[in-house]
Amino acid sequence: MCLGIPGRIVRITDAERKLALVDVSGVQREVNVACVVEDGRPVADCVGYWVLVHVGFAMSRIDEEEAAATLRVLNELGEVQQELAAMAGTA
Repeated sequence: MCLGIPGRIVRITDAERKLALVDVSGVQREVNVACVVEDGRPVADCVGYWVLVHVGFAMSRIDEEEAAATLRVLNELGEVQQELAAMAGTA
């Protein structure tokens, strides 16, 4: 199952291509942040955003409380480990 999983943007890796490093529960992966960049703002402003990541894209911004609640529910459902393994390329 593919889920949107919460992560925090920690660093821009390629501003021109709108790529950033996102940390999801300690697993870091490069994702495309084009969907969460605000119009007229530099890509670097995304650092620190909490986002929902799905198939290599940050699909939407969420707040930190929503991220924590979502991770908690996913952990309870046993879905986080599968998604983290997929992000780490070990699934």
